[in-house]
Amino acid sequence: MSRSLIALQNVYVRFGDHVALMDLSLKISEGSFVAIVGPNGAGKSTLLKVLLGLVKPTEGQVLVGGNDSDDFSSKRIGYVPQVKTLDRTFVALAIELVVTGIRGKWPARMKRTEIEDATKALEQVGAAHLAYRPISHLSGGELQRVYLARGFVRKPLLILLDEPATGMDVTGAADMYHILEDYQRQTGATVLMITHDWGAALHHASDVLLINQRLISFGPPNEALREENLRQAFGHLGHAHRMNLEVNHNA
Repeated sequence: MSRSLIALQNVYVRFGDHVALMDLSLKISEGSFVAIVGPNGAGKSTLLKVLLGLVKPTEGQVLVGGNDSDDFSSKRIGYVPQVKTLDRTFVALAIELVVTGIRGKWPARMKRTEIEDATKALEQVGAAHLAYRPISHLSGGELQRVYLARGFVRKPLLILLDEPATGMDVTGAADMYHILEDYQRQTGATVLMITHDWGAALHHASDVLLINQRLISFGPPNEALREENLRQAFGHLGHAHRMNLEVNHNA
C-alpha cells in the first residue's frame, strides 16, 4: 500500500471575508497523478500555493512528505506556474529561466554545473534548441516546455502544475503529458496538475480531485467526474463537456 505524501486535515483558507478553501481533508499517495478540477475561483491555485508553503492555512493542518509543508525541502518540489504569470518583456534567455528553478532567483551569472543541469532538463522536454533564445521570442507552447524543464531541473519528487497545457495545441499538449508520464515512471514522482480539460483528467490522471472551495469528490477519474459531482461543482454540465465525458466513458 502506497504511503501518503500529502495529507490535509480540515484546511480553511480565508482572504479577509473571502473563503478560498473550506474544510478540505484528503490524503494523496506517493506516485499518484492527480488532476485538480473545478470552476474558476474554486481554490485550485490556492491549494497549490498552500502545498508550496506560499499561503498559510487559516485553520487546519497540511503535511507534505510526512512533515509540515514548511519543512519539506523545496528541492524536492517542482512547480510549473501558468505561462501568463511571466512578464514576457523581461530580458532573459530560456536557459536562465530554467536555472531559476535551481537558484530560486534570476542568475546574474550561470555556473557551469547549472548550465549542464538546465541543458539536460531542456533536452528532457524536447526544448534544447530553445536554450539561448530570448523568452520574449518564444511561443506559448515553447515557453510552457521551458517552464516544464524548470520544474524538472532539480529532479523533484513532487511536481505541481497550474494549467500546464495553456498555450499548447493538441499535439503539444499530448507530448507534454507523455513527458510527464515518462518522468513519473522513471522517478516515482507524485504529480498534481490543475486542468480545465476533463478529457485529459480522464485519460492521464490516476485520481481526480474535484473542488469548489470544499471537496466535491476525490478518486479514480470515472468516479470523481460523475455527472452528479460535476453538477454539484459547476452548477450545470455544458453540452460540449457532457459529450466529451460520454466519449471517454464509452471508450
